[in-house]
Amino acid sequence: MGGVWTGVRERVLALRSAPNRKAVFGAEFHGHGHGFDLLPVLTEEQVAAVERHRGVTFPPEYRGFLLEVGAGGAGPDYGLFPVRPVGPDTPPAPPHLARPFRPERTRQLAAHQDTEPLRDAYGDTPEEEARFRRDYHIWDRREDELLATLAEGTLCVSEQGCGYYTLLALTGPERGTMWHDARAAAEGALPVEFVGRPGRVTFAAWYLHWLNRAERQATRPPETTRATPWPTEGRRHASAEDGPPAPSA
Repeated sequence: MGGVWTGVRERVLALRSAPNRKAVFGAEFHGHGHGFDLLPVLTEEQVAAVERHRGVTFPPEYRGFLLEVGAGGAGPDYGLFPVRPVGPDTPPAPPHLARPFRPERTRQLAAHQDTEPLRDAYGDTPEEEARFRRDYHIWDRREDELLATLAEGTLCVSEQGCGYYTLLALTGPERGTMWHDARAAAEGALPVEFVGRPGRVTFAAWYLHWLNRAERQATRPPETTRATPWPTEGRRHASAEDGPPAPSA
């Protein structure tokens, strides 16, 4: 097929025998990790069946990855989640995938958090206690609604650890771009950015950035490189050359 994914599968699989492969975060973790393995690619018919099943059309770069590189496995953080061919036992697809992706809900979430009811603002009577509990229940239910809708129109493609994930926008104006799922910290959906390089990051740029860095780490002599995790909290301070994508507030 040619294009952006030419030779990428071979580059990834070659790292399985690299001298310093264990230095790459997510490759090995207490006997687990992606180990630079990739699932087999999918056929055009299989990808189309998955898209029909999920009610979406994958962005071209991600679609090409499934067809030319693999249906999951080695990749940023702990690797890419698998995309399984549709079979008779495949469960129904979650309905949120085809809904509009609305990252502006993150701003709404932040504004909503500023209105959290505080107990000190209520009186000490039983009636005031009941009013506080009622108001807080209403506020908390709305926060849960906002958090739940932030991932609509996205595909969760990888796990960063500590409850953080990476999303690929499937619908709306941001279709094809990468997002940090920071709902574990009640921060919402934040765009992936490369430090020092403003602008949105597409799936191919995100994956190839990881691969280039992994090749540099894995091929250095072990004595010159130590394992370098990509902690979520440290992403804002990474260098443009070696750092992983960083969330943009």
